[in-house]
Formats: sequence, structure tokens, C-alpha cells
Amino acid sequence: MKTDFETLKALSSYVINFLKDGEYIEFPIDSRLDFIDALATELGVCFATDEDIKDQAIEEVEDKMGADLLPEDVTESEMYNHARKEIIKSFNGECISGLYLVESLHNTAERVKDFLLSTELVEEVFGTDEEIVQFLIQKIRVFNISRG
Repeated sequence: MKTDFETLKALSSYVINFLKDGEYIEFPIDSRLDFIDALATELGVCFATDEDIKDQAIEEVEDKMGADLLPEDVTESEMYNHARKEIIKSFNGECISGLYLVESLHNTAERVKDFLLSTELVEEVFGTDEEIVQFLIQKIRVFNISRG
């Protein structure tokens, strides 16, 4: 399974559903799609997708070989595979359904909480900061794209 921005949108939808069901947030239903996109964009800072890793690995190979000397299918090269493996290793194996954590899960939950409190897409936020963060950690930790 390859992850991309659509995976971040699936995670966003999942998080929003649980926050709404848990009565942590209220938002106008007609802004749901905008809310999902905005949260996915925010989560893009916290997670690296396979697409992000591919782009970063290609960039590293370009830097080493020069853009003029890149093989036609750079993703099949040994240099690309090595760069990709090193990038993934830098995440210390922290991965949630194909999304690699750039920040700790706690920091990700803090970022989402701050987003909820500051976005105009949410009308009301309920619960203490700590309750919201703990709730988010629990839900994000078990996210599985196949169960979405």
C-alpha cells in the first residue's frame, strides 16, 4: 500500500469522526470536506507519506548525480533504494498505517488540538487540553487505512 495525501485525508476523516462521536467538537456539517482537507494539510507536517519519501529520495539522488545524469527510471536504481531506506530509517520505524511520524505522536496530538482550537472550521471544542490530547493519541495510534 502506497500512502499519499489521500491517506492523510483518510486519517483526518477518521480523527474528525471520532472527535465528533466523542462529543469533543462541533462543526457545521457543510464545511466537513474543507475541515478534512485543512486537517490533512496540518497532519502533513507531522507525517511523511510514501510519496513524500519518494520525492525526497529522488531529490537526494539528483543532488548526488546531477539532474542531467539521472537514469530514466530513477526509482529502479540502487542509489534511489539506498536513499529511500536511509530516509525511512531516520523515522526510527515509527509508522502508522504507512504514514511515518516526523514528530512524536504526543506532539502530533498537541498540534491537532491547537489546530482545533484555532481553526474557524470548528465552532466549539469540549474537554480539557489533556483530555483531547490523550483521546487523539489513542485514536491516531490505532488508525488503519484498510479500516479507515
